[in-house]
Amino acid sequence: MAARPVSRMLQRVLRSSVRSCSSGAPVTQHRPGEPSQTAVEELSRRRQFLREHAAPFSAFLTDSFGRQHSYLRISLTEKCNLRCQYCMPEEGVPLTPKADLLTTEEILTLAQLFVKEGVDKIRLTGGEPLIRPDVVDIVAQLHRLEGLRTIGITTNGINLARLLPQLQKAGLSAINISLDTLVPAKFEFIVRRKGFHKVMEGIYKAIELGYSPVKVNCVVMRGLNEDELLDFVALTEGLPLDVRFIEYMPFDGNKWNFKKMVSYKEMLDTLRQQWPELEKLPEEESSTAKAFKVPGFRGQVSFITSMSEHFCGTCNRLRITADGNLKVCLFGNSEVSLRDHLRAGASEEELLQIIGAAVGRKKRQHAELLLMLQDSPPAIPSISSQDPFRVQGIGHRVSFSNQMATLWKGCRGPRTSLLAQRWLGSGPPQRHCSSRLDSDTNPKCLSAVSRAPATPSGPPPTSDQLTHVDAEGRAAMVDVGGKPDTERVAVASAVVLLGPVAFKLVQKNQLKKGDALVVAQLAGVQAAKQTSQLIPLCHHVALSHVEVQLELDSTRHAVGIQTSCRARGPTGVEMEALTAAAVAALTLYDMCKAVNRDIVLGEIKLISKTGGQRGDFHRT
Repeated sequence: MAARPVSRMLQRVLRSSVRSCSSGAPVTQHRPGEPSQTAVEELSRRRQFLREHAAPFSAFLTDSFGRQHSYLRISLTEKCNLRCQYCMPEEGVPLTPKADLLTTEEILTLAQLFVKEGVDKIRLTGGEPLIRPDVVDIVAQLHRLEGLRTIGITTNGINLARLLPQLQKAGLSAINISLDTLVPAKFEFIVRRKGFHKVMEGIYKAIELGYSPVKVNCVVMRGLNEDELLDFVALTEGLPLDVRFIEYMPFDGNKWNFKKMVSYKEMLDTLRQQWPELEKLPEEESSTAKAFKVPGFRGQVSFITSMSEHFCGTCNRLRITADGNLKVCLFGNSEVSLRDHLRAGASEEELLQIIGAAVGRKKRQHAELLLMLQDSPPAIPSISSQDPFRVQGIGHRVSFSNQMATLWKGCRGPRTSLLAQRWLGSGPPQRHCSSRLDSDTNPKCLSAVSRAPATPSGPPPTSDQLTHVDAEGRAAMVDVGGKPDTERVAVASAVVLLGPVAFKLVQKNQLKKGDALVVAQLAGVQAAKQTSQLIPLCHHVALSHVEVQLELDSTRHAVGIQTSCRARGPTGVEMEALTAAAVAALTLYDMCKAVNRDIVLGEIKLISKTGGQRGDFHRT
C-alpha cells in the first residue's frame, strides 16, 4: 500500500471532528459545532497519538489505543453444511432473510472502501464461505483491488478440493482448514455430519497446488480430542502444515464449559514431553498465534490463546457479518449496520465517519470474557491419554482410494504417527466396531484388542453397611488412600430394543444423524472417562483401557452393548463400565428417537469384576 501524506491523514482527522462517537447505538450525526464531550475527548486522544507517531495510516481505522486495523474478515454467509458441537446447536441457528444479507456488490463496495483506507488483508469466512455460489467471482473481484496483498479463506474443507483450482486462479493466496480430529468416527461425532475424507482431500489439494503453509485449525476440547495433540504434530514432519491449536471459546449455542478448555501451557507441556527440542519461532506484532517448530520438521505448530493469554493489545482485526454489521471485537456485542447506511445512500465520507466512530469505541480488551474465565475454577486435569481406543473405518466409507493413499505416502515423513498413517490409507486395518453390515460378515462388533474374560469365582464378601454414608447417615466419599493399588477390570452390558424400523435403518446405516453404532461406541468410551464427573461420589480413575462393543440382534431388533474398563489403582472400575454401557444405550436412543420413541433401554448390569479387597465377581 502506498504511503499517504501525513498532512492528508491529519486533515481527515480534523474534518472528522464534526462527528460524534456514540455509546453503542447506530451513529447519529451532530450538527457542526455541537460535538459531544465524549467525541471531543476521544478525537483529541486519537489526534495526539497520530501526531506523535506520524503513521501513514487511516485515522478512521485507528482506535483510541493506537491500534491500526489492516485486516478485515468478511462473512459471506450464515449457512454451514456442518454442525460442529463447539460452534452451533444441532438444530442450526435462525437464518437472516436473504433480502437482509449483503449482496455481492455491497460486499465489494465495502471491501474497496476498507482497502482504500489501508486494509491489506481480507479473509472470507462464514458460516461456510465455499457454499456461496459466487465465491470464486468474489475472490476474483477482490484480487483487482489495488493495495490488497492477501486474500484468505477459512473453510471446513468439505468443498475445497473441488473449488480450490478455480479459487487459486482467481487470486486466493491463503487457506485455513478446520479439522478437529484425525479419527473418522470422531469427526462425524464432532461435526454431526459425514465428510472426513473430503476434508483430507482438500488438505492434499492445497499442498498439491503449492500453498505453504496450509493452516489447519484444531479446536482442542478436554475429554474429546486433547489426546490427539501428538498425532497432529507428527503430521508436520513430512507435510508443509501449520497446525493451529485453538483454545475452546464460548459462543452462543455451544454449551461452553470452562472444564472443556485445555490451556495453551498445558498443550505446550504435552508437546514438550514428546519433543523437548521444540523451539519458539518469531512472530509478527499483530499475530494471534504463538508459533513453534520441531527442528527438522517441514511444518510447524501454533497456539491461538484467546482465553488464557489474550492478544487484544495488538489486535488489528475488524469483521463484517453476512448481514452487513461491523464488529470491532469478536467477543463484543456492539455492532453497527453498514448495510443500512449503504442502502440509505450514505456517501463514502459518511460511511468512513460511521466506521471511524465504531473503531474509536473499541475497548482495550474483551474484559467480560476474561473476567468470566478468571472467576472460573481451574480445569480438571486430563484423563490418561494412553487410552488405546480408536475407531477405524471399513470399506469405502472411511478410507482413501489407493490413488489418494499413494499420493499422501509421497508427502509423509518417516515419523508420522501410526494413527495418521491409518487415515492416510497406509496403516494396518485395525477396527474396534463394525457399524456397517456386509453380506459375507457376521453382524457383530469386531475387536483387534483381545480382552481376557473374567474368571468365575465364588460369591464375594458382602457388607451390611453402605460405604458412601458416614456414621450420621450423610453422603460421603470413601477414603481409598490406604488401599493398595491392584489391577482392576470390570465388564458391563446393556440392551437397546429399537423396533423393526429403527433397527433396519441402523443395520443399513441410513439414519440421517449418521452412523449410530459408531457414535454410540464413541459416546460410551467418553462416558467411561468422565464417570467421576457424572456420578458425584465416584473417584477419578486413570483408565488404561476402555472397550465398547455393539452387536446387532435381528431376532429381537435390538443392539447388545458390552463394555470393559481396566485400570491399576485403589478403587474398582465397575462404575466406569456401567456408565459406558448406559451412555452408549442412551446415545442409541438419541440417534433413533426421530424414527421410534418406543425404544426400550434395559438389562444394564455388571457382568464381572476382578481385583480389590472384596474379591472377584462373575454373573452366572
